[in-house]
Amino acid sequence: MAEEPTDPTSEPAKEGFDRRTALKVGGATLGAAAFARALAPLTEWTEDLSVDGFLQKHYKELTPEELSAVLRRHEAETERRYGREVTIRDLRPQEGVSFGYALNLSVCIGCRRCAEACHIENNHDRRTQTSYIRVLEMTQGSFDMEHGTAVYDHEAVPAPGKYYMPVQCQQCDNPPCVHVCPVEATWKEEDGIVVVDYDWCIGCRYCEAACPYHARRFNWERPVVPAEEINPNQSYLSNRIRPQGVMEKCHFCLHRTREGRAPACLEACPTGARVFGNLLDPNSDIRWVLENKRVFVLKEDLGTRPRFFYYFG
Repeated sequence: MAEEPTDPTSEPAKEGFDRRTALKVGGATLGAAAFARALAPLTEWTEDLSVDGFLQKHYKELTPEELSAVLRRHEAETERRYGREVTIRDLRPQEGVSFGYALNLSVCIGCRRCAEACHIENNHDRRTQTSYIRVLEMTQGSFDMEHGTAVYDHEAVPAPGKYYMPVQCQQCDNPPCVHVCPVEATWKEEDGIVVVDYDWCIGCRYCEAACPYHARRFNWERPVVPAEEINPNQSYLSNRIRPQGVMEKCHFCLHRTREGRAPACLEACPTGARVFGNLLDPNSDIRWVLENKRVFVLKEDLGTRPRFFYYFG
């Protein structure tokens, strides 16, 4: 019996065969010059997309030596593009640590210093004043975040009859953003932080659509950050400058918190509204809040199981 003809449009049968594997094979087949021409349509729209970066293996598959080479490459690229020497590290979760965050809505005054600190700490684009934190002005007695506004320009806060609800990534234990990513560019780590591999993200924005908290941001253009304003202490999965065309989100300042420091937003809060810590430590501040305050989470009915808690009093 004759073999069935192969459908040229069918998916590759080889297990683990992905777009980057295909490009590696194509590069070996075509030769360097032809392969570069084939990639031209992809590289013309952004200088941030190098061939090495496009062919890079997934973060979880990199050997220590390969990861070290990736970090050094990004440091060199940052210096070349932004004129600033930086140190990019790979900080892994600590054993016995599971992070949680709580916010006292009774004392938050809506000053937005947390958002400003996030903006500076995480090397956000200076033109758009991007931050991972939106502070919603809410009417007292209302708890529906969809009726809040992040656009208010009072000379003084808090305004009469209002309270303020900062919203950022909730680091869900059942994160819909992770479930919809077609290339596994985002995942949840052992300490509870949902991270993004900016080198692996393809910018499809499925995660942005899936997040019920509007916590993800898309880089429409390469971020503009003056050299003197760049935070040089960076981590691969957190605050290194993101390339154009990828998603990003709050990561609990893992480059700080995995070394025992507080998130930048917490340090900036003038009223002490923010509480952060290890949920597995019975003596931590976050555990005290959960055990002694009446806490709630946003959109509990969706089953996302956030690690970001709110309380009054």
